[in-house]
Amino acid sequence: MISIIVPAFNEERLLGDSLAAIRAGLGSFSARGWKTELIVCDNNSTDGTAEVAQGAGARVVFEPINQIGRARNRGAATASGDWFIFVDADSRPSSGLFGAVAEAISRGCCLAGGSTVRLDEDHPKANWIVSLWNVLSRTFKLLAGSFIFCDAAAFREVGGFSEELFAGEELELSQKLKQAAKRRGKSIVILHENPLMTSARKVHLYRTRDHVWFFIKAICGRRKTLTSREACFAWYDGRR
Repeated sequence: MISIIVPAFNEERLLGDSLAAIRAGLGSFSARGWKTELIVCDNNSTDGTAEVAQGAGARVVFEPINQIGRARNRGAATASGDWFIFVDADSRPSSGLFGAVAEAISRGCCLAGGSTVRLDEDHPKANWIVSLWNVLSRTFKLLAGSFIFCDAAAFREVGGFSEELFAGEELELSQKLKQAAKRRGKSIVILHENPLMTSARKVHLYRTRDHVWFFIKAICGRRKTLTSREACFAWYDGRR
């Protein structure tokens, strides 16, 4: 059983396309005789997110505290799969990517994994940053929060996503899963032949200096910054 979990806060505009892409890719699992379930965690949305999810046939659960780590954990807590796949609501995984996930799971040597990413629009500066991230991700086995697959038992063993962090929670999870993989003699994989397509909307919604200022504060303040909802404004101010 594969559980696909989508955290969603005010995502009525992009969620439908994301869920359609997910639905289109589920054949990669059913072809192997695996069952699937699709769960959307409505993270206290004020728009039609829940209605869009229900219309797409997803099971909707609710998390009242607006925090992406809590939303993912809430979805996982209700999931019955042997493996979890976390997909952000503004991202569109391809059938090829799901097929690569199925192959990685079938080989039995990995505990968790992620994917390189690409933007759905062409922005030279943003593309350069994404390319740098992809190199770091593959080199250091860092999981992009927009797409993570994980053995369900291992996810529970390491405590899931941090509910203290408002950003960077995927990097902390990456470290915990790498340690768990080492103990079990397994690996963390970063798939790269079918990159995850994700929205470039933050390029339009925020100025370059807004992004730069956040990263400066995150580097200097580290956990103090990442545990502040106000500091992590780009995820929580509701702008879509």
